[in-house]
Amino acid sequence: MSIGRIPTVRLGTDGPEVSAQGFGCMGISFAYGPTDAEEARATLERAVELGVTHFDTADVYGREPGDNERFIAPFVRAHRDRVVLASKFSLVVDRETGERLIRNDRSHMRRCVEDSLRRLGVDALDVYYLHRRDVRRPIEETVGDMAELVQEGKVRHLGLSEVTADELRAAHAVHPIAALQSEWSLFSRDVERHVVGAAADLGVAFVAYSPLGRGFLTGSFTDASRELTAEDFRGGLPRFSGSNAERNAALLEDVRAVARAHDATPGQIALAWVHQRARRWNLNVVPIPGTRRRARVEENTAAVGIELSEAELASLEPIAGKVAGTRHADMSFTSAGRE
Repeated sequence: MSIGRIPTVRLGTDGPEVSAQGFGCMGISFAYGPTDAEEARATLERAVELGVTHFDTADVYGREPGDNERFIAPFVRAHRDRVVLASKFSLVVDRETGERLIRNDRSHMRRCVEDSLRRLGVDALDVYYLHRRDVRRPIEETVGDMAELVQEGKVRHLGLSEVTADELRAAHAVHPIAALQSEWSLFSRDVERHVVGAAADLGVAFVAYSPLGRGFLTGSFTDASRELTAEDFRGGLPRFSGSNAERNAALLEDVRAVARAHDATPGQIALAWVHQRARRWNLNVVPIPGTRRRARVEENTAAVGIELSEAELASLEPIAGKVAGTRHADMSFTSAGRE
């Protein structure tokens, strides 16, 4: 497996320079079944060794609020000069009922940022995201509140997650937005309808979460509906459930065919595809795959050097339109219904 230097891109017009492939930290300690903590920590170290600099977490990740931030904190502090750190606020989960709520109010934001800084043991967050937008409050007001954190030095740059093109433009008019984060992969391309173009026009970088379709695009599943553990939240996602899982697994044949031509894995082809969308849209794109294993982070970073031909890209083009099931059972927590 050839692993070369990871190129860098800038978040926004005056944001930090980061590795063109980042690291999504959620799954390293949460959501995808049991974790070997020692291997997970070694995976973070290996990512830095390979040139990954952008690490993404959120206050809601974990069995308890802040667990993921606590888990990565020693790693972040040990490599603070090399880590561009992002966290998020606004999504609140009732741990007893599982009900998800969105809070964008100023008092909640200020409490959240202080809690994140304390848990992570840092003086400032490099990027602070609005994790989800409360549509009952004008986004201009929410971003205006977030801008105070920049003025106070607690946050260096602002980001938004799962917003529409119009919401992005309105927010950017209040304060520069360095990064927009939404799901983007061979399985999920709804963002290409409007918001990707808006980000390109504004000079806002796109941070693509779940670029491997939450692991489906790695080809790891024969029957995801039966292979996931009870602790794995993907078991409740429509694309991993019942007949949808079987239909989606069949879509990987075209990905495997391209992978064989490059002596690569399906996951590497999926990541290479996201990287090449950056050039298609003249946009800085940073996919943030997550993993808990060193071997997998080596595999993921090697995808940066894979170049897909026009014919190969054409063979992959129809996949998203054939995917069975929505990204989440409750799509109200995404921007899809507001575009």
